[in-house]
Amino acid sequence: MAKIIDGKNIALTIRLIIKRSVLELGKKDIYPGLATIIVGNNSASRTYIKNKIKASNEVGIKSYHFDLEEKISETNLVELINRLNKDNKVDGILVQLPLPKHLNENNIIDCIKPEKDVDGFNIKNAGKIFLNRNGIAPCTPLGCLLLLRSIKVNLEGKNVVVIGRSNIVGKPIAQLLLNENCTVTIVHSRTKNISNFTKEADILIAAVGKPEIVKKEWLKKGSIVIDVGINRVEKDGQSKLVGDVDFNAASKVASYITPVPGGVGPMTIACLLVNTAKLACLRKNVMLPKILKEIF
Repeated sequence: MAKIIDGKNIALTIRLIIKRSVLELGKKDIYPGLATIIVGNNSASRTYIKNKIKASNEVGIKSYHFDLEEKISETNLVELINRLNKDNKVDGILVQLPLPKHLNENNIIDCIKPEKDVDGFNIKNAGKIFLNRNGIAPCTPLGCLLLLRSIKVNLEGKNVVVIGRSNIVGKPIAQLLLNENCTVTIVHSRTKNISNFTKEADILIAAVGKPEIVKKEWLKKGSIVIDVGINRVEKDGQSKLVGDVDFNAASKVASYITPVPGGVGPMTIACLLVNTAKLACLRKNVMLPKILKEIF
C-alpha cells in the first residue's frame, strides 16, 4: 500500500515557517501585505478567498480585501489594481479566478506588476520560471514540488508525466520539474493512448479536472502520484470530494500518493503565504529570513 503524503500537515509546517519569518521581518519594519480581490458571488471563489484571508491573518500577513460587484467594468477593476500596484503597504495582489465573462482575465492578470504578482501568472514571472531565474511560481505547482521534496525523493533523472496543460498548473509544474532535472512529458485531451505514457512515469501529476480518470492500470508499480484534482461527485447518495485519481485502487500500486482532500489543496494556500513573504523581501531588497530559505 502507498504511503500517504500528508499535505495538510506539511502545509501546517510551512505556515509556522512563514509566521516565524514574518516576525523576523517585523524586526526590520517590514510587514508583508496581501491584497485580495473577488468579483461577483461565485460560492467556491468566496470560500477560497475566505480561507486565504484567514491563513494570512494567522501568520501575521496584513490582509487588504476588496469585494466587488459582478457588473464592475474592466476599467474600474484595472484602476483598483493600479492603485494597489502603487500602494507600498501591499506586497502581493491576488485576483480570484474565474472572473465574470465580461472581464478579460489575461488583461487583468497582466495589469498586476510582476513584483506584486503573488499568483505567479504574469508573463514576466512565467518567463522567469521558464528560464529558471527565480521567478514567482504559481502556488499549486509550487505546492506539488514541495510535496515531492517532503518525501526526500531524488528528482534528478526521474520520468515525470503531467496530465493537463493549463497555464495555472500543468505547464508550470512541468517547467518546475524540468528545472529539477526531471524528464517531463505532458499529456492532455488530444493525446492518444494516455496510459502508454503514464505507465512509464516514476512520478505522475494529475491535473485534468475529471473525477477518478486515472486508474491503477495507468500506473507504474512504485510510482509517486500527486493528485491536483478536486471534483465534487455524488457517491452512495452523498456529495463528496474526489481527485483525478482513483485513490483506493491507485494506493495498491503507487509507493506514495496524495489524498483528496488533504493533499495538494492545503499546500496551495500555504504557498500563497510563501510567495507573499518572498515578494515582500524582494520589494524591500532584503535577504529572505534564514528559515524561509529552507522552503526554497
